[in-house]
Amino acid sequence: MSEEVTWTQEKIESFQDDLLAWYHHEKRDLPWRESTDPYRVWVSEIMLQQTQVVTVIPYFNRFMEWFPTIEDLANAEEDKLLKAWEGLGYYSRVRNMQHAAKEMVETFDGQMPQTIEDILSLKGIGPYTGGAIGSIAFSLPEPAIDGNVMRVYSRLFCLSDDIALPKTRKVFDKYVRETMSQTEPGDFNQALMDLGATICTPTKPSCETCPIKNYCEARKTDTASSYPVKKKKEKAKPLYYVADVIRNKTGAFLLEKRPEDGLLSNMWTFPMHEVTKEDYDRLAASYDSVEEKSSQVAEQLSLYEEEKIDIKEKQLLGVVTHIFSHRKWHVLVVEDLLRGTDREMLEKQKWVYQEEFGQYVFPKPQQKMVDLLKKSMNN
Repeated sequence: MSEEVTWTQEKIESFQDDLLAWYHHEKRDLPWRESTDPYRVWVSEIMLQQTQVVTVIPYFNRFMEWFPTIEDLANAEEDKLLKAWEGLGYYSRVRNMQHAAKEMVETFDGQMPQTIEDILSLKGIGPYTGGAIGSIAFSLPEPAIDGNVMRVYSRLFCLSDDIALPKTRKVFDKYVRETMSQTEPGDFNQALMDLGATICTPTKPSCETCPIKNYCEARKTDTASSYPVKKKKEKAKPLYYVADVIRNKTGAFLLEKRPEDGLLSNMWTFPMHEVTKEDYDRLAASYDSVEEKSSQVAEQLSLYEEEKIDIKEKQLLGVVTHIFSHRKWHVLVVEDLLRGTDREMLEKQKWVYQEEFGQYVFPKPQQKMVDLLKKSMNN
């Protein structure tokens, strides 16, 4: 446990004044800050999880245009909802948002509740998002502790607690509560967010221009680079797939809707199946042989061996890799050109022309596969 640093009330107030004065002068101009509407705060904070501000801005603007109220979000069709989120990843977040929106329509007259207990009762809203909504929209003195805030406070007080451990959040919660503004909690939290994003950055922090440098223990001891303390992440588990980009004689491609449960649920991809690393490496290497392209590979790579698809030609489009939270996909992307009549489609499959792809919700790995296909077709 880190050694506790005790500040006088006078020092706490001085710290608050210096941080807030800097924020009021230097705060970033962001679309969700145009008002303190709790719905806008909520949407922006969910989008900003694991995603940079510059990426979020166009998504936020479109989302608010498509779903301007909590009731609109509650009643949205899933395909449109996922389309609005396409590219942000972590699709469970937007599904949880819709679930919470329905809860608000049913229980809170379509409005965001105004107590921290009720806010935290909504699906998908944890302590950070709840603190952001409560403080910014309703002036509740609740911390909003994310990675930026942990970095700032770990340096401010030389906290050596491992921020990767869930229990460490209680340590930071204590320090932030003891030092946060009770009169401007929303601006205080946003000031910490901006400070961590622009000055107290992970590498090469701008300590000399920091508005709270005179309070920072890490600056006094020249140890800012040692904080925060965080154990290394476990390596993502590698998984190996073959994706069949099946094109029929009219030029349409076969898309398949993923299951309702699990990763990338209800999203559209080219048909894929998992293989072992040994088979993946062997199949990739087999494309060096022209003879194997037409025989062995065609047999082994097809997702539908039992259905005896009449494959005219197979070609390797390339390899796609994509990292999720705890797994890394390696996908061998193979184009199959059908000869003769189309195969009978399985449930949740469609023949779709390339110009119609925009109507479907594609996860990031599928977008990468489409990019390979477009590159191949342009060559």
